[in-house]
Amino acid sequence: MEENLKRINKFLSEVGYCSRREADKLIEAGRVTINGKIPEMGTKISEKDVVHVDGKPIKDTKEAFVYLAFNKPIGIVCTTDTRVEKDNIIDYIKYPKRIFPIGRLDKPSEGLILLTDDGDIVNKILRATNNNEKEYIVTVDKPISQTFIERMSNGVPVLDRISNKCVVEKLGTYEFRIILTQGLNRQIRRMCEYLDYEVVALKRIRIMNIKLDIPVGTHRELTEAEFKNLNELLEDSSKQVIENPTKKIPTAERPSRRKS
Repeated sequence: MEENLKRINKFLSEVGYCSRREADKLIEAGRVTINGKIPEMGTKISEKDVVHVDGKPIKDTKEAFVYLAFNKPIGIVCTTDTRVEKDNIIDYIKYPKRIFPIGRLDKPSEGLILLTDDGDIVNKILRATNNNEKEYIVTVDKPISQTFIERMSNGVPVLDRISNKCVVEKLGTYEFRIILTQGLNRQIRRMCEYLDYEVVALKRIRIMNIKLDIPVGTHRELTEAEFKNLNELLEDSSKQVIENPTKKIPTAERPSRRKS
């Protein structure tokens, strides 16, 4: 029956193989088969279908999911494709069970990133809006002015849109704290670049209610209290509507160069 079918990307997510986004990439690359045949995107399967990835059978083992907090060192890449990137997060951690990162933290940056084998929570966190705060400590190449703080706080052009208003606090001559609720590609670096500042160091110290409290290069499991609070935040976020969605920049108004 139709109600017993589920999309192949959802299946791979629910059994903890990867996120739905990563599953779509595997399907596009022809690395997934259903009953020996390469499926189309969006294909649905039943419990009787046999799924393979790279020739290996994928089964729903119903084991307890893993939720890790990891203090990523500089130089490690947040990818699960160990064949392409040698300095990848999976080979670095060497966890005995297949896990994947929730979101990204670029190679030159360090700090907190979460990993799991629970594809559903990955999707919830990536879709979360109001409560998905990420906090960073950033060092730049020249003294921070009050104008810089105000403009960063109120939003600047990033990837053909204006970044959302955010919390920015000066901590020292060259250092500031910023709390984002967006996940634009290299957002902080691009925001600083627009204002003619260069990021020298960037560390993420918090994701939602999870705080960075372990040495660089180490990981730990989330506590029961952290996981419970995380789910509460995700539930609250799904019930809310963004009042001020990210504003796109009309083509005619897009900046042709950086402004100081």
